[in-house]
Amino acid sequence: MSLPLKVRRLGRQPYEATWEAMSQFTNNRGPDTPDELWLLEHDPVFTLGQAGKTEHVLAPGDIPVIHVDRGGQVTYHGPGQIVGYPMIDLRRAGVSVRELVNKIEQAIIDTMGHWNIGAERLEGAPGVYVAGAKVAALGLRVRRGCSFHGLAFNVNMDLEPYHRINPCGYKGLAVTQVLDLGGPSRLSDVEDALVEEFCRQFGFVAEAAPPILPELPARVAV
Repeated sequence: MSLPLKVRRLGRQPYEATWEAMSQFTNNRGPDTPDELWLLEHDPVFTLGQAGKTEHVLAPGDIPVIHVDRGGQVTYHGPGQIVGYPMIDLRRAGVSVRELVNKIEQAIIDTMGHWNIGAERLEGAPGVYVAGAKVAALGLRVRRGCSFHGLAFNVNMDLEPYHRINPCGYKGLAVTQVLDLGGPSRLSDVEDALVEEFCRQFGFVAEAAPPILPELPARVAV
């Protein structure tokens, strides 16, 4: 039986408010809370994961650096990049953390296939690559069996800020984007394909949800 997935297309959002919203959503959700996928763009920001090393932030300049509670090293978010936050109850979906990562990667790989772009994984380096250049990064957190944080998928953006960091902790890692690989420039076109492939991987049925950050009532301690 397919599970519903509420899909929220949130437009451009500041990073910290979104981080707080997804953290609270995860804290307050219950066993019957439907899973959600938030799709958005962020204002320019570098984020550094829990085990992230500041030495990988080379010259941030006027772009803020925020230490966050996801896995992974440093990455960049900015306009023209699809950020996807899957809030999934892993037990209900029947997936392990490793399967969660694999299925998100495969959804991105299959999305690229809509435009005949051959993408792949690289062993030991989570994310999606085309000819050795990274097109999508992953950084996840699981709390109480539920995922938050997620993926950053480069579509049509200014890639210059990646030169100010060692992307995902790899010195000199090449970074690319869908537009430069012959794909579309509109994020909405790529989002449509991504939602389709994401639902295919997990067996979800997408349901459009209002374009607002949801607030769940606080859980009562028992």
